[in-house]
Amino acid sequence: MAHLVQVDISDSSIILELSDANSPKTVASFLKKLPFSVNLNVWGEEIYTSPSPINVPEENAESRVSLNDVAYWPTGKAICLFFGPTPISQKGEITPASPVNVIGKIIDPDKSILDFAEGKNATFRLK
Repeated sequence: MAHLVQVDISDSSIILELSDANSPKTVASFLKKLPFSVNLNVWGEEIYTSPSPINVPEENAESRVSLNDVAYWPTGKAICLFFGPTPISQKGEITPASPVNVIGKIIDPDKSILDFAEGKNATFRLK
């Protein structure tokens, strides 16, 4: 089942489409905790959050992700938005810092958000 989530950052927003197909327990926990606010960090072309209220273990965790994937990083309790490669990615792949639970996709991604997301506050809510 698909769930739309809006992420409000300053005067911008990102729409995420969560799917419980790969990591159903992670998505259920994410939805149960909405709305919540976190701070943002940028690492290469990934935006990741400060620790979120979600606290689940690895669930079908992946060490490589696809462009525009949304994931939960159990190690840091963070939400990760993959707009492109991270500093540890090899050519042609996107590599998280450690395995992540893939929970959805970024809808209509606009990479310009990477230019101002660092240090900003973001609120995740159902759309």
